[in-house]
Amino acid sequence: MFLFNSIDEYHQQLIQGNTSCEAVITHYLQQIDKHKELNAFVNIYKEEALKRAAALDEKRKQREPLKKLHGVVVAIKDVICHKDHEVTASSNILKGFKSIYNATSVQKLLDEDAIIIGSCNCDEFAMGSSNENSSYGPVLNAFDTTKVPGGSSGGSAVAVQAGMCMVSLGSDTGGSVRQPADFCGIVGIKPTYGRISRYGLIAYASSFDQIGVFGNTIEDVEKTLEVISGPDDFDSTAIQQGSLNFSSSNNKEKKYRIAYFKEAIEHESLDKEISNGINKTLEQLKNNGNTVQAVEFDLLDYVVPAYYVLTTAEASSNLSRFDGVRYGHRTKEAVTDLVDFYKRTRSEGFGKEVQKRILLGTFVLSAGYYDAYYSKAQKVRRLLTDKIAAIFKEYDAIVLPTSPTTAFKLGEKTDDPIAMYLADIYTVFANLTGVPAISVPLYKHSNGMPFGLQVITNKQDELTLLEFSKVLMQHYKSYQHLATNE
Repeated sequence: MFLFNSIDEYHQQLIQGNTSCEAVITHYLQQIDKHKELNAFVNIYKEEALKRAAALDEKRKQREPLKKLHGVVVAIKDVICHKDHEVTASSNILKGFKSIYNATSVQKLLDEDAIIIGSCNCDEFAMGSSNENSSYGPVLNAFDTTKVPGGSSGGSAVAVQAGMCMVSLGSDTGGSVRQPADFCGIVGIKPTYGRISRYGLIAYASSFDQIGVFGNTIEDVEKTLEVISGPDDFDSTAIQQGSLNFSSSNNKEKKYRIAYFKEAIEHESLDKEISNGINKTLEQLKNNGNTVQAVEFDLLDYVVPAYYVLTTAEASSNLSRFDGVRYGHRTKEAVTDLVDFYKRTRSEGFGKEVQKRILLGTFVLSAGYYDAYYSKAQKVRRLLTDKIAAIFKEYDAIVLPTSPTTAFKLGEKTDDPIAMYLADIYTVFANLTGVPAISVPLYKHSNGMPFGLQVITNKQDELTLLEFSKVLMQHYKSYQHLATNE
């Protein structure tokens, strides 16, 4: 039986002849079938994956050197384009649509000999924090199937969590990689905005969206990020420097200057046990010679409103292209004119959450409300950007909770959109400011569910982010229950 621990160990097994890519793909296809009740995948590329695995096994027989992701089994979120494969953003409006090109991230995976095993379920158009807003139905958390896996990249997170692939790609607009990673007890990183090309990523909010990576170890996430990062002529917002190279990382002796927001750790929405766990880690870091200091942050209650004003505004523009004229769902009802055709098509194709956000975005951009909402939200975004730039002049990293609670029950927040939106209170900050952030799985709650620690570093400083995350995983990981009264 194949057992996966890390990409490096897997490559050693291949080199030593202890396994083959074909055997490994067979194993993962069995795992996907075994866990199909979790509803993590919407499409599985069985024959294609087996064929590619056989070709890679043959390539290895020719003594060709292994590429960075040789034979690595990857799943991709159903908002990332893969040529000649269906991509629907988990929406009825795109059912049956096949991409005519590869996203840049997908092409880079294939160029490094990765095997894409399938596409994963998600909240429709990446709009959600629980993966319950999908036309394919909700994804279930493998630790407890009565609970959500987080969203919007819930399927990608569960695919790694339940051992159905080695790493996976998601997208993070306001925490959609980090929050599912937190709920599922795995690593999830959102790199600097522009670090990974958005070409081939179905847009939700273009100035926020960023492809991210899920994995079981920091090293696997690091290796995948190295491969898919870099400039791209197809994306003008992509950072034009070369791809990341972490060969100089892993400085275990470095002492870090760490900031935390007292307002975040003591916020009324934060579960007391999560707060206690993070405080213990901060105290341990301080005792081990790191500088750990509280930084005043009086804008916390503004981040979620600003985020939802700005992202819905961008969504109302981005989703206008899905009209049923050129591709995707088209109403079969009799229509009186073009406006009626648009109304019926979009009402049938879009789910309620997507409709709500399109309407909200159109409202905040409308005459008479633009200055009152959209302009003010942009000012908040600028204040946040200036604030974080000032913090990183003095500190290497900021530590925050990832989510105010552990994974909640299916349906628990569906009737309370405000409570659902507030679940993003700690993650949207990094998207508003464009900085890299990661959720590191360090703890286990007394309710049996995992939770993580979120780390944020300065723009384009993924090296420090990953170095510090390795230190946390190696020295501060504790799955002992943390009593709420401690």
